[in-house]
Amino acid sequence: MADLFDTPAQSARPATAKPDGPRPLADRMRPATIDEVIGQDHLLGTDGSLRAMIDAGSLPSLVFWGPPGVGKTTIARLLAQATDLAFEQISAIFTGVQDLRKVFEAAKLRHANGRGTLLFVDEIHRFNKAQQDGFLPHMEAGVIVLVGATTENPSFELNAALLSRSQVLVLNRLEQKHLEAMLSRTEARLDRALPLTAAARDRLVDMADGDGRALLNLAEQVFAWDGGPFDNGALAQRLNRAAPKYDKSGDAHYNLISALHKSIRGSDPDAALYWFARMLDGGEDPRYLARRLTRMAVEDIGLADPQAQAHCLSAWQTFERLGSPEGELALANAVAYLALAPKSNAAYVAYKAARSAAKQTGSLMPPKHILNAPTKLMKEQGYGAEYQYDHDADAAFSGQDYFPEDMARARFYDPVDRGFERDLKKRVEYFDRLRAERGR
Repeated sequence: MADLFDTPAQSARPATAKPDGPRPLADRMRPATIDEVIGQDHLLGTDGSLRAMIDAGSLPSLVFWGPPGVGKTTIARLLAQATDLAFEQISAIFTGVQDLRKVFEAAKLRHANGRGTLLFVDEIHRFNKAQQDGFLPHMEAGVIVLVGATTENPSFELNAALLSRSQVLVLNRLEQKHLEAMLSRTEARLDRALPLTAAARDRLVDMADGDGRALLNLAEQVFAWDGGPFDNGALAQRLNRAAPKYDKSGDAHYNLISALHKSIRGSDPDAALYWFARMLDGGEDPRYLARRLTRMAVEDIGLADPQAQAHCLSAWQTFERLGSPEGELALANAVAYLALAPKSNAAYVAYKAARSAAKQTGSLMPPKHILNAPTKLMKEQGYGAEYQYDHDADAAFSGQDYFPEDMARARFYDPVDRGFERDLKKRVEYFDRLRAERGR
């Protein structure tokens, strides 16, 4: 009797079995060998780490991290084939505790009979901590070789214990040349060319957005059309572009906001507007972007351009008044303004340094000369004694020390020589000079 968990290729089909039903083109075009995998040469090429594992006949537990449609499931199947392991596939979305128990029991039985199991877990990051911990004893006992697949950063989504027992391998987004090679191979196997003009063919590749599965799904629709060749206009009418890969709570969200922030910090308005548009196109809440832009104004521009913060708050308010899509233009204005504004994090650095000093010095009292003395007793204790009223001093500057008596004077704020902070730097130097002249 065939093993319940064997793949169709491993199980004998009964003589009375009916032929397989229709299968999607993407499934029919799956590579049959490791050498047929497209786009992951850094892992499967001559010097690739996975290739070395296969050649050595020793496969550790792995975590495949990469975007959808780059071959994670296919490679896992082929690894099992190349290392003579039984292949078992589950999805964290549809698998519960009882299902996992059955999988582990079958793997134990297989292991007792001298054969290992490659357990492929799709969307492994969706398992909770307890479920992830459940894999550990079976991995350590050699009952299973775990291959997990995730589109999210494993550092954030997977337990440290699981990660310590696995190697994380990054699968790359498929480039245009890889998708074109996939199309050409599909045409050769079907012995039929796509009924598209050269420009429309390029457009089809663009529509797949680096996803091989999406490309073949789109191509399957095109193969079904009568006539042709079809141009860009016809393609746009008949097919919809795949939705951008963007999860507002996932890895793409953090990657894109990081790209936007660093483009603004790097004074590149074009790149900043591109990432801003990518986030909006992915369905990001414009209010979140308004909040982050305001933070960038405070953190990366600061007093080099005090108007930057006001500009962001005004753009935020304009968006609230106008809504989408008109209000998004106000936020786009803020993106361009911030990118081109002079940059300074001097106040931000000063704030962090002051916070650190405050924690280190604990509860030191202010010097008595700057404390109010509303009672006779407080006056007798020296509160307010020898305080110099700055407005009565020459240049309205007394130069007194306002730090605690047991703390040396510190310098936290060091303005940069850019934008409005250039003037502030001159003021800091001016007061330093007066303080030195007065022996302070």
